[in-house]
Amino acid sequence: MTDHTYLTWLYVPGDRPGVVAKALGSGADVVLVDLEDAVAPDRKGYALDATAELLADKHEVPVHVRVNALDGPLAEQEVRRLTPLPGLDALRLPKVAGPADITRVLDWAVEVPPLYALLESALGIEHAYTIAGHPCVHGIALGEADLRAELGVTDAAGLAWPRGRAVVAARAARLPPPPQSVYPDVRDTEGLARSCAEGRALGFLGRTAIHPRQLPVIEEAFLPTEREVAAAREIVRTAAADAGALALPDGRFVDAAVAADARRVLALAERRS
Repeated sequence: MTDHTYLTWLYVPGDRPGVVAKALGSGADVVLVDLEDAVAPDRKGYALDATAELLADKHEVPVHVRVNALDGPLAEQEVRRLTPLPGLDALRLPKVAGPADITRVLDWAVEVPPLYALLESALGIEHAYTIAGHPCVHGIALGEADLRAELGVTDAAGLAWPRGRAVVAARAARLPPPPQSVYPDVRDTEGLARSCAEGRALGFLGRTAIHPRQLPVIEEAFLPTEREVAAAREIVRTAAADAGALALPDGRFVDAAVAADARRVLALAERRS
């Protein structure tokens, strides 16, 4: 499985090793061990120790770690301690405002893992493409709670432009489509499904979750329908038969970009088998 077929990213607090162990068996595509928002200030040291112990071994499920704020007192120690460990698959960087934040992390890293940048400020959104285009960045995503607060947004409509900007920046930098930000009400599965459908229509792929019960809802929302799979197969067959651009019988135009998207649909469809 690659980033282009990841659909579920499960956040778990780094100071709760038992919860982390359960998350590794939850079926999530990626487990995100959080050292930042989910951990109280007096538990930060324990969370780092527990996460370092976890990462002493490699796991079947990719494990990413979200470190603390890059301009704070904890991130440098976390990056230096965690980056040499074999179980670390990637770092998730909060509140990235520009490429200089990526450079700072690279200066700290003992070994350089894949980096995922969270855009959580107006400045981060403005620099979305230059962040996404950094060679060590493997993905970007929005941190919508902080972004809402900074922008004074009171309605989801106010996030339409930042969401579109993140999707465009990721694709322009040849990164996978970004996953949606978390849906905070873990009991509202119907609302989660509706929100995922809206996100999928905007170009997001998959979603971060804060509870295992959200995982099947997210996966189902982002998996292609039978009709979409059938259309993708027709496009791939047509593209294989002719290297140039041509039209399907119903008039739809097929070129390299359309064929690439169809192949991504078929890769996602394999998850149902």
